[in-house]
Amino acid sequence: MNKVEITKLLRICIIPVLFVLIIFFVKIIEVQFNLSFINYGVYPQKINGLKGVFFSPFIHKDLTHLLNNSYPMLILGVLLFSVYKKIASEIFIWLFFISGFWLWIIGRPLFHIGASGIIYALASFLFISGIIRKNPRLAAISMIVIFLYGSMIWGVLPTNDTVSWEGHLSGFMAGILVAVFYKNKGPKRKKYQWEIDEELEEERLNQESIKINYIIKKNKEI
Repeated sequence: MNKVEITKLLRICIIPVLFVLIIFFVKIIEVQFNLSFINYGVYPQKINGLKGVFFSPFIHKDLTHLLNNSYPMLILGVLLFSVYKKIASEIFIWLFFISGFWLWIIGRPLFHIGASGIIYALASFLFISGIIRKNPRLAAISMIVIFLYGSMIWGVLPTNDTVSWEGHLSGFMAGILVAVFYKNKGPKRKKYQWEIDEELEEERLNQESIKINYIIKKNKEI
């Protein structure tokens, strides 16, 4: 593996891996010093609860909660950064803050913690973006997301009071919003030769039409 390939791999993996390392580090600190950071979660509709938009994705109830969020964060994060490359970082930041802020608006009055909102945002973005761009490669990514995490859709419904379904719903909606906003940015669908030929032919016909209209107008003036 040469330097270019190593640099490319690091660029793809650095943020997802760093994110997961941080949430493990936070849990180790909690356990080691018998602390609880739950008060740093999102507390909806309270100004003081806004700090959770920044901190809640790194806080988890227990090891099971942490592990359940770590694997999809790595997989979906790597998919995002491998496909969307130059704009992946800003997409991730938007997903992070929009999902957290919407949770603060619509959530129940209790502390919401965990990275599941961002995971839903990533899954939603990757699926919707792949569909609306009409790009075969991105559509394949959409199918992978559906295959791996399609059952997540039930998590946006209020079926379990012990789960922050509002966080899931906020992330899901954030992913749709960002996918639509970025639909004309990032990877483009490769055009086939016949499509290029059709566009050139259409442009030629438009130019001829303009010339004919110009000649007709001139003749009328004469």
